[in-house]
Amino acid sequence: MSDTTTALISDAERDRVQQRTLRVVMLGQVLGGAGLAAGVTVGALLAEEMLDTKGLAGLPAALFTLGSALAAYLVGRFSQQHGRRIGLGMGFAAGGLGAAGVVVAAALDSVPLLFVSLFVYGAGTATNLQARYAGADLATPATRGRAVSVALVSTTLGAVAGPNLVEPLGSLATGLGLPALAGPFLLAAVAYSAAGLALFLLLQPDPLLLARKIEAQKPATGKVDGPSRTGRTAYAGAAVMVLTQITMVGLMTMTPVHMRDHHHGLGEVGLVISLHIAAMYLPSPITGAIADRFGRDVLAVASIVVLAASGVVAALAPGDSLGLIIVALMLLGLGWNFGLIAGTALVIDGTAPANRPLVQGRIDVLVALSGAGSGVLSGVVVAIANYPTLTIAGAVLALVLVPVLLWARDRDSVATKQSRA
Repeated sequence: MSDTTTALISDAERDRVQQRTLRVVMLGQVLGGAGLAAGVTVGALLAEEMLDTKGLAGLPAALFTLGSALAAYLVGRFSQQHGRRIGLGMGFAAGGLGAAGVVVAAALDSVPLLFVSLFVYGAGTATNLQARYAGADLATPATRGRAVSVALVSTTLGAVAGPNLVEPLGSLATGLGLPALAGPFLLAAVAYSAAGLALFLLLQPDPLLLARKIEAQKPATGKVDGPSRTGRTAYAGAAVMVLTQITMVGLMTMTPVHMRDHHHGLGEVGLVISLHIAAMYLPSPITGAIADRFGRDVLAVASIVVLAASGVVAALAPGDSLGLIIVALMLLGLGWNFGLIAGTALVIDGTAPANRPLVQGRIDVLVALSGAGSGVLSGVVVAIANYPTLTIAGAVLALVLVPVLLWARDRDSVATKQSRA
């Protein structure tokens, strides 16, 4: 080994690299946020237009979520073996390629190419979420919630701007001889590619590889970050993220279709989705501080309450009430934010640098697959029943988190008593 590898890493060096890592992750997340907004905003509308059926409008969300599941696993494996820089760089590059494919598919009116491209496009979504772990690799247990929040809030700028550019991007696409709904995917192709390049070039030293060196030197320095309830904590975090993802994706996917059925224009759809995405990411600094100060369980309970309220408001909102639809979707985004940060912090608490990327990748696969299933079923539920039925189902599903958190708390109490015996 070289002297660089074996030299002890000071707390000051760790903090310096952590601050640089957060700046680079923030840049990548701003660009990545602009890329993910395309599929969320017009994916269902593009599918409805090309397939000429509402029942399959949830298929794009399912496809790019399935693609994100595979990408989460692959990004996790590449990160495990080669570090965050390689894994995240390749993931965003794949997302950019998929977005470009969607543009070509729309131009050629090719449904098979659309399906394949949406699947590949999902890599960008997975990578955007995986980047939150890079921001926390070098964080201490007392600051992990805030580190995750920095990565998430940075997504806001691009993710909120993207939906509000739907109309001008549509005009740009039309001017290029493309369907208007292909416009946002033009932005996604450029944004994802730029995010991948930025992380690949700038994420040095690699935070995960450095965290492993710090972990390896602990016996020599006697420094320990704190107890890690490996397994139980990670399982609870995974459950929180899976259930919040199912609730959020189902309602978010069909809201643009519901709005168009009630004669809302693309500008109004873009406004609703942009405010929804703002609520998903913008509160993150406060949310992360709550997770660190009051505990992950408190934040998870808040997620349950807010998601249930979102479903009730959406169910009661008249179809022509833009204001109430905005309230429902902002509550939906806020509840997802609470659940994602609480769940992510629990997963980080329950893993070590040696196995963290692989475990995180596998958990994000579950999150993505649950979102894919929710995307497909949301269209079916609305086609068979109606939109309010879908929203109430989401509210009820959020309540499933209650027994999960009680189970985790009970197991934690048992483990604490045993450690004191």
